[in-house]
Amino acid sequence: MSKIKNIFQNSPISPLFIAESITKHSTKTEIGAHHIFLGQIRADKVENKTVKAIEYTSFEDLALTQMTAIREEIFAKYDITCMHIYHSLGVVNRGEICLFVFTSSKHRKEATLACNEVVERIKNELPIWGKEIFEDETHQWKINQ
Repeated sequence: MSKIKNIFQNSPISPLFIAESITKHSTKTEIGAHHIFLGQIRADKVENKTVKAIEYTSFEDLALTQMTAIREEIFAKYDITCMHIYHSLGVVNRGEICLFVFTSSKHRKEATLACNEVVERIKNELPIWGKEIFEDETHQWKINQ
């Protein structure tokens, strides 16, 4: 098994961080395609209350171990050059980015398929939970969709 990479940040993922991550790949001339997924907090309405933020928590050690296995499976399945994953912990306000997945490959199909599968597996397999915080300061656990 490869080295465990920390995917977690204790804050929203900033647009500057995303831009810098993309810029770092301009020198990698074997790459012909990037696929990027950005998960952003919506101002959902739930029972006439509006979401103002989501507070993310995780069983980090297990999540990182599982993410390492997922990374290995994705690299074995798709011909991708690189994959970067960042997920927020703590409070992320509406309009802010909580998930950044970035895959690169020689051709777009592989980057797209790999990125989509990674996002689905993060949502379905990792022990990460979100608590919706409403404008009136009440809260409830979020159900992934």
